[in-house]
Amino acid sequence: MRDMVSELQICYLGLQPYAPIHTKMRKFTNQRTAETADEFWCLQHHAVFTLGANADEQHIISKSKIPIVQSDRGGQVTFHGPGQVIIYLLINLRRKSMGIKQLVQHIEQSVVDLLGSYQIMAEARADAHGVYVGDAKIASLGLRVSGGCSYHGVALNVDMDMGPFAQINPCGFPGLAVTQLKEHGVESSCQQIHTELTMQLCKHLHYKSSNIITNVH
Repeated sequence: MRDMVSELQICYLGLQPYAPIHTKMRKFTNQRTAETADEFWCLQHHAVFTLGANADEQHIISKSKIPIVQSDRGGQVTFHGPGQVIIYLLINLRRKSMGIKQLVQHIEQSVVDLLGSYQIMAEARADAHGVYVGDAKIASLGLRVSGGCSYHGVALNVDMDMGPFAQINPCGFPGLAVTQLKEHGVESSCQQIHTELTMQLCKHLHYKSSNIITNVH
């Protein structure tokens, strides 16, 4: 008998435009059944600003050639670009008997533990979801739950052009500092960080290694 609670497919998708992936996430979530295995989508995005479902566009301070895309995740405005590790978590939370708050805590702790393995002290904040090194945000979360299933996920800044963050109030907080792993002496590739963060997420979300299938597209 299949252990659906701990079954997982990990898909490495490379560098992708935002809008088609967003559409595919929604389609996957809408069409999945009680027997559909959970999936992690590991990727990077071409440069894009995304707005959460209830985001205020006034948090975009200045516009440029970087496209602005409306999303249905939680949160305000953020920037995605090459050099940022993204993992979208398509999880049947109902099947896992897990609430959205628990999922957020597990994701944040996974990032904190990953950074700890590089001797970087980081923390999550109850008043502003995400992971911070000192006063600077290094990872952002944005999730949506539909029919008891989650999609969207976590973005961790690794080695990217940070300039576009100056065009927005990151996550709706004016003056919020933003940092990345490169600024803390980490030279690991995005591929390596994807692998390490995936391992942390699997540990905290209780996926068994024997039930994990990895696909590279």
